Amino acid sequence: MNASLPLNTASAVDCAPVLKERGQREVFCGLTGIIWLHRKMQDAFFLVVGSRTCAHLIQSAAGVMIFAEPRFATAIMEERDLAGLADANEELDRIVDQLLERRPEIKSLFLVGSCPSEVIKLDLSKAAQRLGAKHGRQVRILNYSGSGIETTFTEGEDACLASLVPVMPELPASAPPNLIIVGSLPDIVEDQFLRLFAELGIENVASLPERSVADLPGVGPNTRFLLAQPFLGDTAQRLKERGAQRLDALFPFGVQGTTDWLKVAATEFGIDLQHFEEITLPYQLRADRAIAHQRKRLEGKSIFFMPDSQLEVPLARFLANELGMVLTEVGSPYLHRTHLAQELAVLPAGVILSEGQDVDRQLDRVRATKPDLTVCGLGLANPLESEGLCTKWAIELVFSPIHGFDQAGDLAELFARPLRRRDVLRV
Repeated sequence: MNASLPLNTASAVDCAPVLKERGQREVFCGLTGIIWLHRKMQDAFFLVVGSRTCAHLIQSAAGVMIFAEPRFATAIMEERDLAGLADANEELDRIVDQLLERRPEIKSLFLVGSCPSEVIKLDLSKAAQRLGAKHGRQVRILNYSGSGIETTFTEGEDACLASLVPVMPELPASAPPNLIIVGSLPDIVEDQFLRLFAELGIENVASLPERSVADLPGVGPNTRFLLAQPFLGDTAQRLKERGAQRLDALFPFGVQGTTDWLKVAATEFGIDLQHFEEITLPYQLRADRAIAHQRKRLEGKSIFFMPDSQLEVPLARFLANELGMVLTEVGSPYLHRTHLAQELAVLPAGVILSEGQDVDRQLDRVRATKPDLTVCGLGLANPLESEGLCTKWAIELVFSPIHGFDQAGDLAELFARPLRRRDVLRV
């Protein structure tokens, strides 16, 4: 069933009702997050407890050859485990023992659940506690679910980071204020943000996750955090339960989003507005010049976002406000009303929003509106291309460095590229 519900935000008078859709979905599995998380957390290992299908998914998505010693693997549940002919917990313990003996450099081990019925029967939380008691001096053992049954694939990262929050060191009320950037970012982007905060004069800034998971930042009543990704609802909730406060800002995409994201932190930490503008203005101007190269190609072009990663709303805001694109529909697997309140408030008036997915209905609307560009998953892109529609792979927006001032031009380029390709092929 599909139903239109009012949007409960400060900008409700400007937004069309949200179309709630429930039907067939076309999304990646939550295990996909391991592909970028294992590269970020350099002392961690991800052990997927799943089927051969899970193993093939991770291996093919990562593009890593077996002998490359990646920091992930799959403990495969065989038919005899399903039939009860073997003790799955004993088998899991044996695999973990072998792994830690072979890879002593591992400091954090994540047991990642999946959706096969034989895996759901396992209590990985108890398994993590049992194995943690055995190997605790060598490695921290945590667990989370990367099940493909969840809303969308990026929630795998949310579940992973949420599992880290309970083991973050406790900071007392007397501790000086600290800031945490929450969300996995490419190292180059993280370094840029840390440099900017240092130039602004904001000290004691850390990331979740850190590159070394063994060194987690502390959290307490004087902790403030900025979400770098809009899909980290559970992580944010757990941080709030530990006493931290979320700084409400636009997400750092494009000049507008990055400026607001930094400014909210600067205001919270008492940074003078004139000093803020002196530091950030050169970055803003350089980013705007980079965006201008793509503005002529994108301005006035229509775009349709199929729901995929939960990045859709802030990206739509960037494309509409900074590049002049026309939003025919912005679909997202889930609209977190609180975290997206600032984004929704600055979207163009009357923009059509949809939450959830019903693939057939959405494809009908794509065909009816014939947008210049459709952002969608890999499984939908080729069929739409065969119908003469220009598409953009949504997954590329998750894997690419797109946050911050220095990446604003690259972000615009990602949307201009398929249109340029279309124009070349038409000649």
